[in-house]
Amino acid sequence: MTLQDSPRPPAPSHTLPPPSGEERPKRLALATGVVALGGLLFGFDTGVISGALLFLKEDFALTSFQEGTVISALLLGAAAGALGSGRPADRFGRKRVLIAVALTFTLGLVAAVLAHDFASMVGARMVLGLAVGGASTVVPLYLAEIAPPRLRGRLVTANQVLLTVGILVSYLVNLGFAGSADWRAMFAVGLIPSVVMLIGTLCIPESPEWLRGRSDDRPSGRTAKASRALPLDRPAVRRALLIGVTLAAVQQFGGINSIIYYAPSIMSRAGLPATNSIEYSVFIGVVNVLMTVAAIPLIDRLGRRPLLLFSLSGMGVSLVTLGVAMSFPTGSPANAIALVSMIVYVGSFAVGLGPVFWIMAAELFPPGARARGGALCALVNWAANFVVGQLFLPVADAVGVSLVFWFFAAVTSGALFFVVRKVPETRNRSLAEIQQDLEA
Repeated sequence: MTLQDSPRPPAPSHTLPPPSGEERPKRLALATGVVALGGLLFGFDTGVISGALLFLKEDFALTSFQEGTVISALLLGAAAGALGSGRPADRFGRKRVLIAVALTFTLGLVAAVLAHDFASMVGARMVLGLAVGGASTVVPLYLAEIAPPRLRGRLVTANQVLLTVGILVSYLVNLGFAGSADWRAMFAVGLIPSVVMLIGTLCIPESPEWLRGRSDDRPSGRTAKASRALPLDRPAVRRALLIGVTLAAVQQFGGINSIIYYAPSIMSRAGLPATNSIEYSVFIGVVNVLMTVAAIPLIDRLGRRPLLLFSLSGMGVSLVTLGVAMSFPTGSPANAIALVSMIVYVGSFAVGLGPVFWIMAAELFPPGARARGGALCALVNWAANFVVGQLFLPVADAVGVSLVFWFFAAVTSGALFFVVRKVPETRNRSLAEIQQDLEA
């Protein structure tokens, strides 16, 4: 009997038995809901610090440098978590890494609630960053692997929706506890979804794609080993890396986080009272959520490429307009255009580049390099996020805000050309079919 003719070994005991036709949609929905909580915690933990920092800086007597360190600690931890989650996900399975991510979220939030000084808060934020980075890699990967081709875009977008919901929830929590200045309670709210995710991940099945790859590599009569790792210099993997890494960098160097961070100032210049930056953040969070939800039916109906082209076009036009509007004096009627431009920008990002990058990072790589490839894309995304976050204000002070926005517009214009030339359409195609296209 040849290896191809040998019977496939049974699934390991830690996976659930194959569901019936009626049970399958329920199991799929349960697994999606549980795992996508990682996206919600991703958004919550990155957003909650914006309100908590207003009060914990007084308790810990933080300098402006220390404030920046508290914020950037999560970004550095996320880069490490993204890079370090790929190989374990390939070797030990997606489920075990997701359990570790949920446990790390819980430990990080407990550490933040109990933090008593600057050093302990930085440590807590680093731990949360490890969880955020791991979630940004493995959650979209798992969702892409359990989904049928016709639903893959929607399921992975569910993660992005919950990410934006997590940001919005963090802003609402900040607003709710702002009156009492209870920053510990702000972090404590995040323990609810983290504990639910931890319990839920114990009950979900392993990724069938990971199990299939492991079974295909298993010689008859031998002990099972992890799925064979593919070298990253294979042509298909190189093409996938080129696309994934470029979209990862564009997502950040296109200015999304800088635009959101600068939103209160832009609204103030548009003539609105800048008395409560948290309320402005809530407004931006609502726009972000609504447009990401709008992307759900479009991802699999229109396809990835059309949404990317529409998204980058809208971002580029709104950034140019925003730069022009910001060059006028404060209080000028033109500054009302800045507010509209910012809303168009956030909506354009949320309906296309925001979710599509994470989908394609999970779709493009072959099984033996999927987790490592997705981890590298997430690493570039977090590293670019850190660079932009650190340099935006100093560069804006040096050359002017308008020039910075025009630089972001140039990045999105270059990305538009890149998508036309290099990015394939993956809608309604199996993961195997996508690999055949990239190998061709």
